[in-house]
Amino acid sequence: MSESFSRAARSAREMARMLLRWLVLALPIGLLCGGIGTAFHLAVEAVTELRGAHGWLLWLLPAAGLAIVALYKGTKCEGVGTNNVIRAVQSGEAVSPLLVPAIFFGTVLTHLCGGSAGREGAALQMGGSIGYNIAKLFHFPDHDRRTATVCGMAAFFSALFGTPLAATLFAMMVEDVGLSFSVAFVPGFCAALLAYGISLACGIAPTRFALSAVPALGILPVLQVALLGMACAAVTRLFCLLLHVAEHQLPKRLPNPWVRVVLGGVVVVALSYLMGVGRYNGAGMGVITAAVEQGQALPWDFICKILLTAITLASGFKGGEVVPSFYIGATFGCVFGPLLGLPAGFSAAVAMVAVFCGAANTLVPSLLLAYELFGGAGLELIALGCGLSYMLSGYHGLYSSQTFLSDKFHSEYTARWEARLHH
Repeated sequence: MSESFSRAARSAREMARMLLRWLVLALPIGLLCGGIGTAFHLAVEAVTELRGAHGWLLWLLPAAGLAIVALYKGTKCEGVGTNNVIRAVQSGEAVSPLLVPAIFFGTVLTHLCGGSAGREGAALQMGGSIGYNIAKLFHFPDHDRRTATVCGMAAFFSALFGTPLAATLFAMMVEDVGLSFSVAFVPGFCAALLAYGISLACGIAPTRFALSAVPALGILPVLQVALLGMACAAVTRLFCLLLHVAEHQLPKRLPNPWVRVVLGGVVVVALSYLMGVGRYNGAGMGVITAAVEQGQALPWDFICKILLTAITLASGFKGGEVVPSFYIGATFGCVFGPLLGLPAGFSAAVAMVAVFCGAANTLVPSLLLAYELFGGAGLELIALGCGLSYMLSGYHGLYSSQTFLSDKFHSEYTARWEARLHH
């Protein structure tokens, strides 16, 4: 009896020690990601307003591209992006602390001069770098550094978007499709809540949308949303295909990064004037809000955004793919949904999350994101759209470093699962 009690006491002490260890790790990560994330949010908002007031800044996009290339060369972060952060969680690959200022200022310059990109991809990179290097500073072992990387990704995403639960699950599940890095939940969620609290204290309102005309759950709305989800899978495939084609072909055809970024900037400026200055530049949160809350979008919005985002990111400008996926989904759903008999605003909400779900290959985090963004309105129907988009988008995705450990169509694991087990 005394021996069993002794073992139980040792086990309790070990659990308490590990819990304290994770909370000690979450505290500086949450504080730093919350502070830098807030500054990043304010900086991007400020330069977006500045560009809106001074349209001539769009003409400086090629020059901004040169500054970004110089910044990345100076910090030795050339070629480093979200895929490197994902590999840091998968295999413990190191992430340079200089990635934080590089992606911070690179993204701000991109938004200042009208590049078509988002913010959350940059947040994942900065958060992952902060988490990894804090754990390294504290001399945490390799696997704990991976956990810290997830914590940083969750915290920065939460500070920027105001969705701590979705941010935590996204950071835990984006690396390996079919596997959850569940050990990171408690420290990651604590860091995300802390970062979110800091952003709120600094006056940053969380991203939320008001839905109207949500259909009641029934056979007809289910069939309509099912068709919309299938269409979203096709849009997702198109988006990911163009991103990857541009990402591989532009460097092949224009290997010099200085030339590539200047020519890419010139093309983005020209297409912006052809398609409509301001509508497809930057993140486009105003267009997303109009589609979801007012049911307003142009039939060609999603195609224009796909094209400009692919050119912007492949040319060497910095930012993310998450908000562009929201834009593409919301504008597509707003136009396509009414053809099926669905309300335009609700269709925009369904497609916005469904395209993100299919592109990021993160089903459960997408459902939590929908809950946090829309307050639970129409969640069952949104979940159906997400599920079909996730399944039918296949093995395409925003991040080439993602591994698929379970099959989307069959009840079996992939060869990657066995490789991961042996690793």
